[in-house]
Amino acid sequence: MSTHELYALPAEMQVWEVPATGSARFTWEYDDGRDRLLSLYAKGKDKQWDAARRIDWSLPVDPVKPLGLPEETHALYGTPSWNKMSQRERDELTRHSVAWQFSQFLHGEQGAMVCSARIVESVPDLDAKFYAATQTMDEARHAETYARFLKEKVGLYYPINPQLKELLDDTLSDSRWDMPYLGMQVLIEGLALAAFGMLRDLTPVELPKQILAYVMQDEARHVAFGRLALRDYYRELTDAELAEREDFVVHGCYLMRDRLRGEEVWTNFDIDKREATEATANSEWLRAFRKLLFSRIAPCIKDIGLWGPKVRDAFADMGVLDMADTDLDVMMRADEDTAEEIDRKRRFTAEEAARADEVAEMVALGAED
Repeated sequence: MSTHELYALPAEMQVWEVPATGSARFTWEYDDGRDRLLSLYAKGKDKQWDAARRIDWSLPVDPVKPLGLPEETHALYGTPSWNKMSQRERDELTRHSVAWQFSQFLHGEQGAMVCSARIVESVPDLDAKFYAATQTMDEARHAETYARFLKEKVGLYYPINPQLKELLDDTLSDSRWDMPYLGMQVLIEGLALAAFGMLRDLTPVELPKQILAYVMQDEARHVAFGRLALRDYYRELTDAELAEREDFVVHGCYLMRDRLRGEEVWTNFDIDKREATEATANSEWLRAFRKLLFSRIAPCIKDIGLWGPKVRDAFADMGVLDMADTDLDVMMRADEDTAEEIDRKRRFTAEEAARADEVAEMVALGAED
């Protein structure tokens, strides 16, 4: 079966082509490198994992409620459109909303794979090329994982969201080598990481919890990579060059905020756009979600030196300025710890099950005598 047969709405094209710009850069310096970046590269090699083995795909998922969240968390909960729906229709709307959200995760991961490959090609420093090569593999694995989850457990895909597509287009079509870092590592990855973390902590369903935790373990390194590389480079830029990057950040952040509404789902269910727009703007759940989504982006933007008045004013307008004081390092360590804790529990459970089977086998043998 073709993936296109499972799209809730028609995908515009089978292949999206973004013209390549900029230069491929080689370096003949093989001994020099930044210690922290090389440490990330070593960790990236050590932490590679196989999605087919590390994730327990036998775990059940209810396609009606793939994340098992209460109805109150849906942005349209309590609206006239919601109240007119039957329970079956509400369940189907929930399924489509999760499919839409995880489809954007999937498309974003493919975008990250392409961006990290572009970084390998264009970045001038070998230590960054080394790390970006490991990230390219990470992103391929993440895309594989989300695609399998959507196909096998949800049975539905949505096309790429227009705002995400626009930001990817802006990021990939820019000839400056630092823009894939800024667009992908900081904005798209930063927002995705916060979304993954919120859903990981809220869902009681074990399979998506595993997926989100293991993907986040990788993404924490990727955001750290972007911070290190851009912080060093942006110290060397002129005020005019920094202002150009700040304009890109402001535009990108508004795009990321607006894409959270999920308008494609409203269209598919023929829900009144004005009603849905008002509901998503006023939803306490979605308002908290939006604020937390910038908990990874705002401190990173501040840390790399893009913290002029335009950026601060935009974050104040979005109500997320206070997120800039979040401690990124603490969150990243927590992401690593969460994935490792899941690993420890799963190994313990597997060992206990193996011992129980062994005991039962011995009891059965004894009974035969």
